[in-house]
Parts: sequence; structure tokens; C-alpha cells
Amino acid sequence: MSTATATSAAPVTGEADAPARGALRALLPALAAHRAMTARTGAAALLEQGSLVALLTLAAHTVGTAVIEGRAPSAGTVTTLAALVLVRALMTWREMDLSHDLAYRVLAALRVRVFDGLARSAPARVAGRRSGDLAATAMADVEALEFFYAHTTAQLLAAGTVFTGGSVVLATVEPWLLAPVLPVAALLAAAPFADARVRTARGGRTRRAVAGLSADTVETVDGLRELLAFGALAERRRGLAERGRQVGAAQRAEATWEAVAAAGRDLLIVAAVVGVVAAAAQSVTSGRLHGAWAPAAMALSLSVLGPVAESARALSRAVALRAAASRVGAAVRAPALAPPPTAPRPLPPGPLGVRLHRVRFDYGGGTVLDGVDLTVPPGTTLALVGASGAGKSTCAHLLARFWDPSSGAVRLLPADGEPVDLRDVDDAELRRAVVLVGQDTPLFHGTLAENLRLAAPEADDRALAEAARLCGVDRIAPMDTLVGERGATLSGGQRARVALARALLVRPRVLIMDESTAHLDNTGDAELATALRREARTTIVIAHRPAAMRRADRIAVLEGGRVTEEGTWEELTSRPGGALSRVLTTSPS
Repeated sequence: MSTATATSAAPVTGEADAPARGALRALLPALAAHRAMTARTGAAALLEQGSLVALLTLAAHTVGTAVIEGRAPSAGTVTTLAALVLVRALMTWREMDLSHDLAYRVLAALRVRVFDGLARSAPARVAGRRSGDLAATAMADVEALEFFYAHTTAQLLAAGTVFTGGSVVLATVEPWLLAPVLPVAALLAAAPFADARVRTARGGRTRRAVAGLSADTVETVDGLRELLAFGALAERRRGLAERGRQVGAAQRAEATWEAVAAAGRDLLIVAAVVGVVAAAAQSVTSGRLHGAWAPAAMALSLSVLGPVAESARALSRAVALRAAASRVGAAVRAPALAPPPTAPRPLPPGPLGVRLHRVRFDYGGGTVLDGVDLTVPPGTTLALVGASGAGKSTCAHLLARFWDPSSGAVRLLPADGEPVDLRDVDDAELRRAVVLVGQDTPLFHGTLAENLRLAAPEADDRALAEAARLCGVDRIAPMDTLVGERGATLSGGQRARVALARALLVRPRVLIMDESTAHLDNTGDAELATALRREARTTIVIAHRPAAMRRADRIAVLEGGRVTEEGTWEELTSRPGGALSRVLTTSPS
């Protein structure tokens, strides 16, 4: 049996507020699945940059020869120049095509990995983050990395190769021409790292501003009814406008810094031009360099600096993406709060009960469950009650294995045979055996039938109709009715019926209802309770209504992180001043 204990399940917020060094480098392995395309992109970039250097150098030599020696270019030279122009044009197109194709393939896979990370660590690492912030990570932050994958990796390698090759040629022709080139190249290469901290901070500010605007926008759209009802829409619009101004200010600051950096790179190039002209003039005067070769040598000196300057610009922009890379990396590497078993145990057939054995759990800020012991035999209905914050929903999440307990064990109890620890059950099998229906189960944009089949895509029409009839969904609307995003066209009680019907379609052996009928009136609550008891299964009901407690076979009261009282309705209500009596004084009728 697995003995790994869960880590703290504290919600994670602001994971990438201080981007880690190497955040971009950590995303380079994403290229491993596209080695062939990465190689083709690098080759195209090398040919594109190399052909430009060759074109400029040969053109300058042709002009120098014509001016100094009075010789017209040969047919071979003209043909070579024309071929280089065609190669340059073709490779420019090819490099752009390949680099963007590569980038969007990587981003497509990266989005899936981000989603997998969020799903793997949910709900603990998701609970403390706003949905708009999560959307910004899954979409905007990943999209921002397009520049890194499309314009950085292959281009840096090509620029380094072209500069090295050009420097070797210059060293052979006239070493003194390297004197002004090498320092400028070194400064251009070092500049992105020299201001990396400032760029990272500005990039992080932009990403946080964009995420905040996204989160506020999503919340505003979701809460339009409430904002209109309370006349708060104007104030909310002012808040969104302020968020927009923050995004604009952050983006302007980035653009201004980049403009200053670009001006600095241009000044370095101008200094290199002056230095190369002076060195070439001295070389020609001293006789070390033939006059016809001087323009070619100068063109070669300056053209090899072009890719270096462009790479410095690209690297500077990439550094500003550290915040986005850090947020994406944190999502991709998010640990599983309920890791899969190394050797899954199959669940035996037949009814299943549940047992929480000395279960402890905390969210990182305080103990919620402190040694809970609770057994629910197969086929039994248990009402789990307690004051708000007593840990009822935490028990439900542990039973559904959204996360694992810090210590203790949660087990399934077959009618015959040994108990099975949830940590030893394959996730797919567990989801068919244990189903949790929460108080606020969202519906997805689509038809009623599509929302029901979310739990069991293979369910036939007869099973769908039976589940709908059992929960009264057939009285809401035809199965092909669109329910809108989050079930916007349905009332709270109707959404509760759909959620329960969806759960029953799986035919679970353990059904956990966490305040899932809270939106129903007493009549609707009673109707669903009657329908649910028609099938023998283990049911755990988390509720505040005394009527729901009375219908249960047994009641367990949570207080102070422990089960302090357990028994039937009659047994517990006959104890004046007992734990259930304290709960009932604060429960709705």
C-alpha cells in the first residue's frame, strides 16, 4: 500500500511574482519533441543570415573592384549575386515559416501541459487563484512565449555561427579589422544580461497587470446580474478602466525601455562603423589591404555584427518574458496532490462502504481534521453535519481523493474482503466508484443531454432518460435544450437536479452530496431523497437541514476536527446539550 503522505494543500497564489532564474531555460526541453523541425529552422536561419553576409560582402567587393580597377563585374559574379538574392529571399520566407510553425506546435503542446498541471494539482492549488488569472496563465502567458520559441533559439545559434565564421575570415584577410568589431559584439551580447533584472521586473509587472485585468473582466461578466441589481456596474467599470490603465502603463514602460536599449545598440553599431572605416583606411594606407578589397572587408565586418545586434534585441525581449515563463513553468511542474498508485489494486465488485481512519489534514495555516475516525458500512446513508468550517467539505474532498490526508488513511470497504486504500486505486476506476456532487456544480455550455453525458459519454438514451426522470430533469426542458455557460438559463434548483442526474448516470457505489440540494425547496429536496433511496448505495449527505438529517440511517457530528458524536436521529436528539443540538440551533429549518 502506498505510504506517501500529502504535502500541504495550501492554495498557491502569486507563484511567479518573483520569476526564478532559468525560467526560460527550463522551457527549452519542450523543443525535444520537435528535433527535426528545430534543426530545419536552425538551418534555414543559418542560410538566411549567411546569404545576407555573403551578398553584402560580394556586392561591396564588386563595387570596390569596379571603382579601383575599373573592371566591370563578370557574368559569374552577377549570377552569384542574383543567386544570393534569391537564396536570401527564399530562406527569409522559409525561416519565418518554419520558426512560427515550430513555435505554434510547441505552444499547442504547452497549453495541454499547463492544463494537465492545473488538473493534476486541483483543487488545492487552484482554489486560491481567480479563474481569470488561471485563464491568463493558460492562454496569454503561453501565447507570449511564441516570441521566445519563434525568434530566439534558432536565431541565436545561427548568429553565433555566422559571427564566428566571419571573424575567422576577417582574421585571415586583415586581423586589425576585428579590433573594433569584437568589443562591440561583446557589448551587444552582454547588454541583455546587464539589464536582465530590470527587464524581468518590468515584464513581471506587465504579466501581473494583464492577469489582474483578465481576472477582473471574467468576474465582471460572471457577476453582471449582481452588479446590475446593486447598482455597482459603474464602479466596476471604473475599476476595469483603472486596470486597463495599469496594463497600458506597464506596456509603455517596457516599450520605452526597449526603445532606449535599441538606441544604445544603434550607437554601438555606429561606433563599430567608425572603427572599421578607420582600421580599413589604415590597412590600405600601410599596404596590408588592397584597395579593391577594402569595401568588402568593411562590409563583412559590419554585416557579421547585424545578426549579433538582432540576437541581442531578441534576447532582450525574451528576458522580459521570464515572468510568463515562470508562471507557465509553475503550472507545468505543479505536483500531484493525489499521485497515482505505483501498483493499482482493483476494486472488488458489489457495494462499497467508506472508512476514515485517524485522518489528519491541514491547509498549511491550521489543522482542519485532527484524527477523524468514521466508518460508513456499505449501503448506508450517513448525514455528516457540523458548524460551518468544521471540515465537512474537506472530508468529502478526501473521500473523492482530490488530495490525500496528511496522515491516516481513507479506505473503501467491500461487503466481503479487505479494505482498499484510496491511494491504491486507479483514478479512472475510483471516479466510477465514488462520485462527489457539490453545492455549486457548474454546467457547461451545451445541451442538457451533453451535460448529463459528461460523466458517462457511453451512456445510451434509455439510461440518460432514466437518470433524468429520477431527478426530475425531464420536467425542466427537452434534452436538446441549450443551458448556457455555467447553466445560466437554469435556476439553482434546476442546476442541482442536473448535477445529481449526471452523477447517477455513472451508477456510483458511493455518492457524496456536499450541500448539493441546498438550492431546492423542501418539497424538491424530499422528492430527490426518495428517488435516491430506490437504489442501494452508500450515500454521504453533508447538509444543514434537519429533514435531511432525519432521513439518514446515521448522523455523525464534526467538531474541532473530530467526530464528537454519532448515532441515529432519535439517539442524538434525545441528548440535551449534545453536539447535534448545538448544530441544530444554527441550522435552517
